[in-house]
Order: sequence, then structure tokens, then C-alpha cells
Amino acid sequence: MKTILVFAVLTCMLSCTNQQKNCIVIEGKVVNAEAEKVYLQKFEEKLFFVIDSVEVVDGNFRFSTIAPLPEIYGLTTDTQKGQLMIFLDANPVQVVLDPSENYRHSEVTGSTEQDLYAEYLKQDEVVIEDFIKAHPKSLVATYVLYRNFSYRLSPEEIQANIRLLDSSLWETQYVKTLKELAETLLSVAPGKSAPDFIADDTEGQPVALSSRLGSGYVLLDFWASWCPPCRRENPHLVALYNKYKDRGFDIFSVSLDRTKDAWLKGIADDNLTWTHVSDLKYWHSAPAALYGVRAIPSNFLIDRDGVIVAKNLGGDALEAKLAELLK
Repeated sequence: MKTILVFAVLTCMLSCTNQQKNCIVIEGKVVNAEAEKVYLQKFEEKLFFVIDSVEVVDGNFRFSTIAPLPEIYGLTTDTQKGQLMIFLDANPVQVVLDPSENYRHSEVTGSTEQDLYAEYLKQDEVVIEDFIKAHPKSLVATYVLYRNFSYRLSPEEIQANIRLLDSSLWETQYVKTLKELAETLLSVAPGKSAPDFIADDTEGQPVALSSRLGSGYVLLDFWASWCPPCRRENPHLVALYNKYKDRGFDIFSVSLDRTKDAWLKGIADDNLTWTHVSDLKYWHSAPAALYGVRAIPSNFLIDRDGVIVAKNLGGDALEAKLAELLK
């Protein structure tokens, strides 16, 4: 049986390779769980989408699929409960897929890119410029810049880091997003006019950001009920709102929630009594894209003329700014 299985895998590999060079070959075993299928997902804009699935037979599974390489994929036994993220290159890989504890104990061998990502995760502090210089042709370096550093870098720093990447990576979805992000961040920097948008409130009524401007300072706040740092910040926002709402301060919150029930529950539980809107599109939120929001909580303080005066102020920094402006 083992000989037959190995022959089948090699046959798939050859057949797949003959069809197209972008051939994903994965041989795996599911442990610590009963599973009927394993799903192969492709990563796009912080989300995973199913592109293939195979039956699990005696705990084993096998993929031989044409798809772009190198690229980021996910493996899961349940599309509703997370996945194991894998960096795949041209090499066949072997996977021990353990769904327990969110796939934390799964093992991947055979992918050079996955090995590099595992190395990156073990490092306490990473200087992104140095990491890219050490691995300029790696998709991992591109992803790390896109996912873990873009939200804390200036537009100029994003552009400078892109130039450090090998040109072969400039047409990837990650670099394209970074280029667009740098342009967006320049357009919403302090001193720029806040872009207007319309989104539905909790009653399903369209509300324009501009309808809340003109009488004082408005904090445009991006958050979500599923975001622990957002929920920890909310009590402080409530305190500031109650302290300054009669002195020309308002909050306009945009949620990146996926369901209305979760969004409304978060508002009620945290006693958030100001205006709330959402298109319930998670990371595909149109207002978030308009403002280049890549991480939450995130905020923009806007004056009565619609000009952004500060961004990403939290805790004591926000309180100090409001005290200065509304003294």
C-alpha cells in the first residue's frame, strides 16, 4: 500500500508539472482530529478563500493543484474555524496537520519559504530594512513588510522598503497593495482634508462623515467588536466623550465587524453612545480602505473645517490633545 501511495504522489507531481510550472504538491496527515476533508485556501487581503479540497483517507490527504507560486496558502479541516498558514514555493511539502489549538502544533517540511517564516517568528525584534536586505527575493520578506510593518511606517518608509525588494516581487498582490497604501496615507496625513464617505448606521440609515463635521472636533474611530485592543481602548473613549462632548468633541466610529449582531452587542456592552456606521465587510471595509487603515484601533482627529489635525492618538496622548484644543 505504501509503495502504491508513493507512486501515486509521484505520478501527480509529474502530471501536474507537465501541465504548468505552478504546481502545488502537498502530502499530509491529519492528527488529533476526525476530518472528512482538508481544504486548500489562497490568501488574499488578510482573508483565505477555498480553491480546492480533498478527501481524508485513513488520516491521510494529498493535493496536486495548479496555482500561483510562490504564494501564501492555508490548510484547514473546517473553513469556519481558522487554518494553518503555509508559504509554498516550487518544492513538494509534507504536512502534519493538527487542528487543535488553532493548528499551532502542525508541522510543515519541504518549503524553503516556510522555513524562513518560522525563523522570522522566533525573532524578538526585527528591523524590517535589514530583514529585506538579507532576503530581497523572498515572499516572506514581502509579506512581513505588508502585514506586520505597513501600519507603523510612514508612506516614505513604505516606498523605501519596496525599493529594497527584488523587482520580481513588485507585481505581487502584497507590493501592489503597499504602493496603493503609501499613496493613500499621503492623502490622509495631518494637514490634509478628511475624505468624505457614506455608510449605514445601526438602523440601516446612510450617514455621511461630513454631516458630523463643522461644529467642533470629531474623532474618526476605526474599531471592531472582535478586536481586543479596541475593546480595551473603548472605556477611555467613553470617558473622554463624556468629558468633552459639551465642549465641541464628537466621535464617529466605523466598525470592521462581519455581522450586525456582534457589532450591536459590542456597542451596547461598551456603552458607546455616539454615531456608529459599518458596511460589515471586515478588512474589505470601504471607509477603512479610503483611510489606509491596516490595523485597528486606528483614528483620525478632524477639525471643524474637515482638516485632519492628528492620527492614531490613544490613551493619554488623545486626552492631552483634546485638552490642548478644547481648553
